[in-house]
Amino acid sequence: MFKQGHFSFIAISHTHTGHRSQASPVAARLSSAHAFSALAVTVLALAASLHAWPARADAPQEPAAPLTLEQAQHYAREGSPALSAARREVEATEGQVLQGSLRPNPEFVFQADDASRLSRTSSAQLDVPIETANKREARVRAAERGRVVAQAELVDRGQRLRAAVSAAFFDVLAAQELLRAAQDSLNLARRASDVAGKRVTAGKVSPVEETKARVAEASARVALAQAESGLRNARTRLSSLWGNPMPHFTFAEGAVDRLPALPDPATLDRKLQEAPLLLRAEQELQRRKALVGVEQSRTVPDFTVSVGMKRRDDVAVRDQLLVGVTVPLPVFNRNQGNLLEALRREDKARDELQAARTSIAADAWQALEKATARHREAELLQRDVLPGARSAYEAATIGFENGKFSFLELLDAQRTLFSATAQYLAAIAAIHAALAELDGILGTVDGR
Repeated sequence: MFKQGHFSFIAISHTHTGHRSQASPVAARLSSAHAFSALAVTVLALAASLHAWPARADAPQEPAAPLTLEQAQHYAREGSPALSAARREVEATEGQVLQGSLRPNPEFVFQADDASRLSRTSSAQLDVPIETANKREARVRAAERGRVVAQAELVDRGQRLRAAVSAAFFDVLAAQELLRAAQDSLNLARRASDVAGKRVTAGKVSPVEETKARVAEASARVALAQAESGLRNARTRLSSLWGNPMPHFTFAEGAVDRLPALPDPATLDRKLQEAPLLLRAEQELQRRKALVGVEQSRTVPDFTVSVGMKRRDDVAVRDQLLVGVTVPLPVFNRNQGNLLEALRREDKARDELQAARTSIAADAWQALEKATARHREAELLQRDVLPGARSAYEAATIGFENGKFSFLELLDAQRTLFSATAQYLAAIAAIHAALAELDGILGTVDGR
């Protein structure tokens, strides 16, 4: 039964002693079932060996100890490649802000008209570009908006990573409980086979009963191998979130059988306005508006002021002051193409913001509905199905030991309890997955 996050079956208290004279014909009839079980175990073991892939050198290596959800979140924040890439993007935008604040460089120009010393004319001048229409301020504003967008992207990725870790962690918890149930089921099947063998030897039942018991034991081995494979995959999915494809933790520590609380719809509706993805879309719209300002400023041409000296060796007044102004004439190119592109991209960002509002709201309400439906299912299983299945199983166990029930009746009760347990664990994992999806969309929406 469920107690402190563990599930166990009540096992038959018979032990195997002696030798069964009719084991050979029974084993012959069960050869195909045993072969299938051995093949399944071999295939699953081979699949597990494929996980042996080297981890990143800088990936956190969690110790070989129990792992809590808080520790898993810490490892993910420190070692996630996706989160690290988002941090690098924020750092890169600092360079954009710096570059946008820089003024254009002056130019030094030197010319010599003639190589002859008597008629040589040379000039040296300094050209200083002068920006107009607040171009520098527009560049800085656009770069700063880009930095805000990168920061919003970092927050969004952090929320989604937190949600992914939470979902993967509870998947591990559920897989651990399912493995315990499968191990208890196999132990029961082995003991039931021993009891059936003793009865066949004593001549109380037909050898068909032992055949059925052996088939059930082989099926239990396959179920155990599948549960072991599921747990290995769940552990790998969890540790890969911090860049480690080979998990080192011994087991996940937590109570999987506790029904989590559901968020209040009013809180969810308020959180919709603060969703990280929505904030990122809003900041992207502001960045596009700033880029429109940059392109609009470029429609006004800059000019260049030139100051220099000219020297002629064939005249009495050898040095002459040079002063000039260069102004481009915006006859053909008035930056109209870039401005049009910036305006259309601003429209696109506005449409994407509206689409994000609709998509985020739909995803959030669907996740809440999914969590609510699975919560009702889990409550029903916990209140009605599991106690009834457990009671029937205990009664069938006692009756089978006393010879009042057949093995088929015990096997049916065992399968019912195991199926109800697996269904309950799947419902709990689905609730946590839906709540984690809400966390990824909106931020923390429950009290976990």
